Amino acid sequence: MAKFADVVGQDHIKTQLQGAIENNKVSHAYLICGENRSGKEFIAKIFAETLLCEQKGTEPCGECHSCKQAETQNHPDIIFVTHEKPNVIGVDDVRDGINNTVMIKPYNSPYKVYIVEEADKMTPQAQNALLKTIEEPPAYAVFILLCSSTEVMLPTILSRCVVLNMKPVKDNEMRDYLMKQLGVPDYRAEICIAFARGNVGRAKALASSEDFDKIRKEALSLLKNIYDMEMAEVMEALKRIKDYGFNIDDYLDIMGVWYRDVLLFKATHDVNHLIFKDEIQYINKVASRTDYEGIEEVTKALQTAKMRLRSNVSFELTMELLLLTIKEN
Repeated sequence: MAKFADVVGQDHIKTQLQGAIENNKVSHAYLICGENRSGKEFIAKIFAETLLCEQKGTEPCGECHSCKQAETQNHPDIIFVTHEKPNVIGVDDVRDGINNTVMIKPYNSPYKVYIVEEADKMTPQAQNALLKTIEEPPAYAVFILLCSSTEVMLPTILSRCVVLNMKPVKDNEMRDYLMKQLGVPDYRAEICIAFARGNVGRAKALASSEDFDKIRKEALSLLKNIYDMEMAEVMEALKRIKDYGFNIDDYLDIMGVWYRDVLLFKATHDVNHLIFKDEIQYINKVASRTDYEGIEEVTKALQTAKMRLRSNVSFELTMELLLLTIKEN
């Protein structure tokens, strides 16, 4: 059974939650904010399991009846609030999932824990419906809201929650986790760390992803040869990107790390800190032919491409403009 000790990084959150349990000062509402796959769901589950553990410690024991129920996701006092529409949590979801049941006392636990994943998808009306409950909750109720951004959360909700922000995990902690816990080879761990940007879940997914290897090879092939390619060949590469159905964010991130290596090598001529050390011949070639302004132009173009794609601008047009910028610099 997972414990707080299994959480990579996030010491500030672990200290806060375990301290609240140890000092019997558990709040009625917590909001854990962090990007997707950062581990906030993992922490929420461990916190809920610890609150309900019969041993009353600061870690779930994994042996008591409560822990065994929780481990099989069959605990009646840990409620995951679901919603019918994929991108919206409406008033009815909050009423059915929380308000209509919160006054029913826990079955056999000191607490009744509600976990609301993707809480930032609650409509203002749904948040207001929840607000009425968390303003005057029964003593046994604990609400754990999980979100990627607090910007869309009502100030009245935030003011009644203990807000805990996930922080990027340090590279050395990520490296230990990938290499010692998951057995990832060092060269692959370094690539995963570079792309995960402090997100443990993403690093773990990348470490075991065959698709990521394909994306990396395709992106590097284009970047190594783009200056010698005719425009028709560049457009064919663009067609392959779309046909393969690659995760475009990963594709653009690979390009970003490539140009980070180019800039670093151009400035220092030091291979040791490069992510793509095995591509030093090509990195040196690009660094020699491209000036600092050109690298900056490409970096800006990569960020612009991401923003355009998130805004549903044409994929073909966005990528064509990006590749032209790369080719010209």
